[in-house]
Amino acid sequence: MLETARTDIRRYLNIRSAYGPGFSADGGSVAFLMNTTGVPQVWRVPVEGGWAEQLTFYDEAVRGVHYPPAGAADRFLFSMDRGGSERTQLYLATGDGAEVADLSREPQAIHEWGGWSPDAARIAFSSNRQDASRFDLYVQDVAPDSQARLLCRGPGGYFNAGEFSPDGRKLLVLEYPSNSNQFVHVIDVASGTDRNLTPHDDQVRYLSPKWSHDGKSVYLLTDLHGDFLSLARIDLATGGLTFVEKPDWDVDGYALSPDGKWLAAAINSDGVSRLAAVPLAGASPVAAGLPLGVIEHMEFSPDGRRLTFDLTGPRHNSDVWVWEIGRDKPRQLTHASRAGVPTAALVEPELVRYESFDGIKIPAWFYRPPADVCGEKPPVIVYPHGGPESQSRPSFNSIFAYLLNRGYAIFAPNVRGSSGYGTRFMNLDNVRKRMDSVKDLAHGAFWLRDSGRVDPRRMAVYGGSYGGFMVLAAITNYPDLYAAAIDVVGIANFVSFLENTGAYRRAAREAEYGSLAHDREFLRSISPIHQVDKIRTPLLVIHGANDPRVPVGEAEQIVAALRARAVPVEYLRYDDEGHGLVKLSNRLDAYPKMASFLDRHLKPT
Repeated sequence: MLETARTDIRRYLNIRSAYGPGFSADGGSVAFLMNTTGVPQVWRVPVEGGWAEQLTFYDEAVRGVHYPPAGAADRFLFSMDRGGSERTQLYLATGDGAEVADLSREPQAIHEWGGWSPDAARIAFSSNRQDASRFDLYVQDVAPDSQARLLCRGPGGYFNAGEFSPDGRKLLVLEYPSNSNQFVHVIDVASGTDRNLTPHDDQVRYLSPKWSHDGKSVYLLTDLHGDFLSLARIDLATGGLTFVEKPDWDVDGYALSPDGKWLAAAINSDGVSRLAAVPLAGASPVAAGLPLGVIEHMEFSPDGRRLTFDLTGPRHNSDVWVWEIGRDKPRQLTHASRAGVPTAALVEPELVRYESFDGIKIPAWFYRPPADVCGEKPPVIVYPHGGPESQSRPSFNSIFAYLLNRGYAIFAPNVRGSSGYGTRFMNLDNVRKRMDSVKDLAHGAFWLRDSGRVDPRRMAVYGGSYGGFMVLAAITNYPDLYAAAIDVVGIANFVSFLENTGAYRRAAREAEYGSLAHDREFLRSISPIHQVDKIRTPLLVIHGANDPRVPVGEAEQIVAALRARAVPVEYLRYDDEGHGLVKLSNRLDAYPKMASFLDRHLKPT
């Protein structure tokens, strides 16, 4: 029997995503990334709508695209790595991609995009060229034979270049010691003089710094004097900070119009994005009515009239939108292919809360499969997100969509340590409190078991990255709870993970998990690799060989240990992938095998 659009996993894996938009200098077009060819490439579409045109043609995934603020509209910069290694290089494309020059020419180093100078003659970026454990700040003329100039050495770890000031004389830089502590710097482009704009002794978050249109102040997000991220402004002359938007939830992202008239802010309201445009002159905000979903990137047009952003929701694969503020409602600019999957087959989740072991209420998204493809009590997949400072939100997930139409329910909890619920909640799993989050996950499974909504005998746990650790911790600490488990690029051994992860990441990760110098025995005690004798749950492990974040040795340790004990384990290794599967050919290999694995263990005949 032929598979239908509703039942064929190849359809779901061919659903496309358009995201990361930015305006051309004349405002006439929007560049974005889309994975129509199987990996993300640069595309362009007229701002008024029309046929999208592909501009890059590579077998590797393009990571970002950036139009210059001035000059010809057929020139852009893009970043790309090889094989998922994350050693991104910066490329200048002219003639709509007809000619491409490698500006970086340092393939063993990572190059993180910063920004264009106002005249589009220079770029700023950060890179770990000199020391793998340290990002430094560079400025480079935009010419194929130009050399980068080291502007300022970083303190170690993340030191991320940001925007040029409107006069081109200064740069914003974000220093990132940990997920709960950051500093914003202002660097003089001529001299390299460094001014720490946010000196502090305690743990304070400062994120997403942006210049005001006149260059006299800096906007940023901060949890200073509060539990959530608020939008604030720092006066450069006085150093004084004033709050601009202080809602009851995190300000998730924002954009400022070049003319200084508008501020657009996305609020993360219990996981859902709420977008509004705020006139900086003090008039009433203008709300954008959008479908249930999540906004991830925003940018104003050069004339300040339009805002572009991408939106993804459980019934909307990611697309680029444009909003002519004050004149019209937001309109969808791209229409990434749905691969024939009907909208009726896509499910919106229910937001629930359950009580954990210590009385804390844990939010979770519960997806119930369509009534015509499941019984009264369907099998269920528990999905702990990665991060750990991340959040399960109502965005589009093609694997979720397929599994729901295959008759599985999905339960995606935001255990303690998740972002989006305030700094205090985000820090509740730090270091010695790590296993409290594993208890939260188990209590979510207990809630499902007792709710009567699913079949508790047919429960699986599936997660990636830190979520992969949660999977392994779940089946070692609660070995009788799950009938199957799937670990994607997960941590099996915190000691070897911290020893082998990218050197530039180690300090920030140790701030979250604990340090090798002071917490080695604790890290060893909670590592699933040292509790493999407890594992009885059939396990599928998926990993990319080039993963710089969670090296592939994590997968191979757990697989070898389980095979030595004759515990059922299947292993899929992809030599041209990094931290997750990006290439369509690999996804078409891995995910059908994952679906078959789940069917064998949760739907026995």
